[in-house]
Amino acid sequence: MLIVILGPPGAGKGTHAKELEKILGIPHISTGALLRLEVASRTELGRKIEKVIAAGELVSDDIMADYVEKILRANPKGVIL
Repeated sequence: MLIVILGPPGAGKGTHAKELEKILGIPHISTGALLRLEVASRTELGRKIEKVIAAGELVSDDIMADYVEKILRANPKGVIL
C-alpha cells in the first residue's frame, strides 16, 4: 500500500500521516529527511542527489522514482509519503 499526502506547508500533512501510521500500522516516510540520510550514506543514489541539491535544483522525477522504489522494497507492507 502506498499513501501519498500532498499539500502546502502548514496544511497538516505530517499530522494526518502520523494518525494514519497509528491506525494502519505502516510507516510514515518523510522524503526530505530520507533524502538527506541517503546523501549522508554516500551511496550511488545519495551522490546523485547531493549533486542535484548542491546545484540548487530539485531532485528529478527519475531520481525520486528510484528512491521511492527503494523505500517500497524496504517496506513491503506499504508506506505513507
